[in-house]
Amino acid sequence: QVQLAESGGGLVQPGGSLRLSCTASGIRFSFYTMAWYRQAPGKQRELVAIITHGGNTNYADSVKGRFTISRDNAKNTVYLQMNSLKSEDTADYYCNARLTIDMNYWGKGTLVTVSS
Repeated sequence: QVQLAESGGGLVQPGGSLRLSCTASGIRFSFYTMAWYRQAPGKQRELVAIITHGGNTNYADSVKGRFTISRDNAKNTVYLQMNSLKSEDTADYYCNARLTIDMNYWGKGTLVTVSS
């Protein structure tokens, strides 16, 4: 059974930092492309950051220079370091693991609220 467990969300003031973690089980983690998506109230889910099995990364323009995605294959974990947070970063953040169209898994999400 595949499970993706996100953690690290919470309430933070504008300009602050958070680190999200997503630990996977039931998959050969090192083979998978891992990504973070987010969905704000009333908006569509959007890609935030992605890291391939080889370590190549890409980011949404809105988070470039502020967010960093990384992975630790020994721990089956992907991270999202979020700095200089803004109110518009408030959303539910979801972890995604993808190998093929059929091998595409989602976590349940963790809420990030940026507010003073």
